[in-house]
Amino acid sequence: MIDGSCCCGAVQFRLLDRPSMMGTCHCSRCRKLGASTIVFVKAKDLEWIQGRENVALFQPTAPYKYGRCFCQTCGSSLGEILSTEESFPIAANALDGDPEVEVGFHEFVAEIPSWYRISDDAPQSLGHPPVEGG
Repeated sequence: MIDGSCCCGAVQFRLLDRPSMMGTCHCSRCRKLGASTIVFVKAKDLEWIQGRENVALFQPTAPYKYGRCFCQTCGSSLGEILSTEESFPIAANALDGDPEVEVGFHEFVAEIPSWYRISDDAPQSLGHPPVEGG
């Protein structure tokens, strides 16, 4: 199990299993929201401890497809933690423990600022990565 929370502790959750993958988004929106590295979790593995009602959702506009949730008290980015999908991304920075996965992809690399350098060999895509099998 991996515990997670916002900075002020108003929002607390637990992952019953480790995330299936981790990736880094380099779009300007994710950089501004402070949640560039995300982990994908299964809905069945997310257990709320407290504060679900304290989470607000910022809706995306194209070409971005994921909404971003945040704590209404401290503003900590939480990814798409309110999703009703079977699997969804949450902000890796919201995890209190080690997710035990490594970055497996980089997306929106066309928007990387000049001050950032990717320093691993994970696959890169200009926008969202291609869907497997699609």
